Amino acid sequence: MRQTQEDEIMLALLTHPNTRRTLMCMSAAALLWSGSPAVSAHAARYHIMPERSTGSPAPIDSKETAAADRKQLFEQMGAATGIPWYRFAAIDQYERSIARMGKKTAAADSTSAAAKPRLTGIMIPAPVWTGPLNPDQDDKQPDSIRFFGGLGLDGSGDGIADPESDADVLYSMARHLLKYGDSATDFNIGIWEYYHNGRAAQRVSQFAKLYEHFGRLDLSGSAFPLPIGTNYAYRSTWGTGRSWGGARIHEGTDLFAPHGLTVRSTCFGIVETKGWNRYGGWRIGIRDIENRYHYYAHLMGYEKSLLRGDVVTPGQTIGWVGSSGYGSPGTQGKFPPHLHYGIYRDRGITEWAFDPYPLLRQWENQEYRLLRQSKKKK
Repeated sequence: MRQTQEDEIMLALLTHPNTRRTLMCMSAAALLWSGSPAVSAHAARYHIMPERSTGSPAPIDSKETAAADRKQLFEQMGAATGIPWYRFAAIDQYERSIARMGKKTAAADSTSAAAKPRLTGIMIPAPVWTGPLNPDQDDKQPDSIRFFGGLGLDGSGDGIADPESDADVLYSMARHLLKYGDSATDFNIGIWEYYHNGRAAQRVSQFAKLYEHFGRLDLSGSAFPLPIGTNYAYRSTWGTGRSWGGARIHEGTDLFAPHGLTVRSTCFGIVETKGWNRYGGWRIGIRDIENRYHYYAHLMGYEKSLLRGDVVTPGQTIGWVGSSGYGSPGTQGKFPPHLHYGIYRDRGITEWAFDPYPLLRQWENQEYRLLRQSKKKK
């Protein structure tokens, strides 16, 4: 009889919302900070020690070490919440790509000299974290934050909801996303509800797909868009005038080459657009993990097995050099065959083009060096 009463009491405790929330936080903390000696070392380094718990995201020991630690943190929080690591990684990467161009970078630079780097780059605005009507926009008390409808929660088990704590930020984001479910579609809805920006939701979804496909954070490889050693020529044509289609400037580099020469992906990325454009003819647009849009235009045709949403790798065939464009679908031959290659960076609301010529030269030289090295080994 006594055992039955104890079971009923325990069941009542477990079904109480506050108790469930506390147990979830404790579980996350246990998985994050006490799962193994290595995890405990990371906890001491980044969260228990105050100088490692605040500040803007930046390299800690090295780019590789920081990426490994970041992925481990995503995996641990994923185990605690049920959200796959690559979804946390996608949000983090989107925030990093936007922070490079936005006000967050300036805000981070204005922090005190004592502030130390964080592992993640997710920055939740104070009105969202504490609640828009909260009179204390620096509030770190979970109860008062919850009262004012804020997003902030305690994910590390220390009783504080700190927007500069990686564990608290990831746990709070996880609880927001789980309100909508745990499927890929639910995740997209949760991201839209957080950013209220369709472009942001698309980018995060694309990044998640890339991370899931390759299973790693480092997707920095590159390739020249045409096969090295073939017959092609190019120079910087950025900003020159264009007459067809109205007054506009040339936002890219023209690589002149024989009709039908292979066109390759320059990056790890995901096919965002494919089809006809009256200016670019048969074209393909690929989004990389740095939130850059790679634009390949005037193709003779493209690899028809590629569909929108497909993942590509550097050097993969995506189409062939042609002279399509400047008219309705199928228009050809209004100019010599060439590849127009452009590159754009997402600013969060709009995209802006920048000169791809320096990158093309870098990728070309890199491939020539690798080719020479491989010949020496033979």
